[in-house]
Amino acid sequence: MLLAALCGLLATGCKTYQDQNKVIQYWQRSDLTNAVAVATETADKNATGKDAIIWRLEQGAALRANGQYEDSNRAFDTAQQKMDDYAQQAKVRLGQETGALFSNQAELDYEGRAYDCIMLNTYRALNYLALGEPDKARPELIRAYQRQQDAVQDNQKRIEKTQAEAAQNKDSAAIKKAQNDPGLQSQIQNTTTNLNNLKPYAAYVNPFTVYLDGLFFMTDAADNSDLERARKSFERVTEMAPDNPYAREDLALVDRLIHGQPLPSTTFVIFETGCAPVRGQLRISIPIIVTKVSYIGAAFPTLEPQGDFAPSLTVSAAGQSLTTALVSDMDSVIGLDFKNELPIVITKTIAAAVVKGVAAYAANQAASQQSDWGGLLMQIGTAIYQAAVNIADERTWTTLPKQFQICHFPTPPDRKIELETPGGRQRIRVTIGDGTINLIYVKSINVASPLLVTQMKLK
Repeated sequence: MLLAALCGLLATGCKTYQDQNKVIQYWQRSDLTNAVAVATETADKNATGKDAIIWRLEQGAALRANGQYEDSNRAFDTAQQKMDDYAQQAKVRLGQETGALFSNQAELDYEGRAYDCIMLNTYRALNYLALGEPDKARPELIRAYQRQQDAVQDNQKRIEKTQAEAAQNKDSAAIKKAQNDPGLQSQIQNTTTNLNNLKPYAAYVNPFTVYLDGLFFMTDAADNSDLERARKSFERVTEMAPDNPYAREDLALVDRLIHGQPLPSTTFVIFETGCAPVRGQLRISIPIIVTKVSYIGAAFPTLEPQGDFAPSLTVSAAGQSLTTALVSDMDSVIGLDFKNELPIVITKTIAAAVVKGVAAYAANQAASQQSDWGGLLMQIGTAIYQAAVNIADERTWTTLPKQFQICHFPTPPDRKIELETPGGRQRIRVTIGDGTINLIYVKSINVASPLLVTQMKLK
């Protein structure tokens, strides 16, 4: 009966997030109608489950790309409420953490990572700008800034808490022995080799959010303090994206504003391109620290950048052509968050592997005392169980972009521009609205996808 139950578990499996994520299949084909439908259905189905937040984030991004800004903000609002609830809980959900020791980290509630929280507020701000409600965009950008400030301290607290829990575990000696095994450490390091050349952004800072903060407070300034805030944001962007000429020009532009010069008629372009990294997994055998156990293993997450994207956007206006420049590499933003989280993931995953190994040993011993056959069957059964639950937490917001790029130029007299991706793969003509300061927001999911264009009047 034990073997039948365990084999059934193995057959149905503990599915990873990537196995379950049907949204990304439609998303990568630029089929927004089906991406929205599947994301909404899945988010509603998981509304009270452990994956509620991640599915609402996917839903919010899909609705936003489809131009459904109010619906998008409702989805993001639901995700934010749940994130805030988790953040305000003073006590650890001990039952959940204990349960994860006998299964995997994917069984814990997804509470939202630092970059999730920051991008949620950033997207909500953009949605409000698209809806012509800048007064509602302002608090979202303020909230995004505060999240970036809080994230470093919050992560340090999580690391310290996880290490303290591992030290207090009754199997702490075995956990420490496994953690210090050179072979295991080498294999874990191999999972992050593709993260060694990330752009060196400050921890938990998204340069695009900082840029949007500067752009908003420059164009919607209520007083000099807003202009000073805009200047500080643009200054930070020039430090994080030193090769971006437009960021330097924006800094000079806000300086002129501070000195009383008016903003000239200007069109800003934001280009959101590609898809964010997805998470995979690498299964690693844990050094044998418990005898008479057939299998002790752990699955660690990996981060896999996506390569199919338009590398730039050319904007033609009034006889001149400009190419967008990188302001934020989301591979780096997400990759740095991944590296910062890794010590926590490693400690919890190894602790869970050891606890499952010790529990398997106890079960095997008890069965062996009844009969040799019983002991053999129990060893097989515990091995099947551990193999079945040995999966990494692959949950990650897959509908985020790979990069944000920017450019700006004097609005041409005829207010007509042309947008084109390299090689002329995608080309579209746009007539700029009647604002003094306009924002053209362009999204490209992959090289073959059509350009999605939204206009926002900033002034």
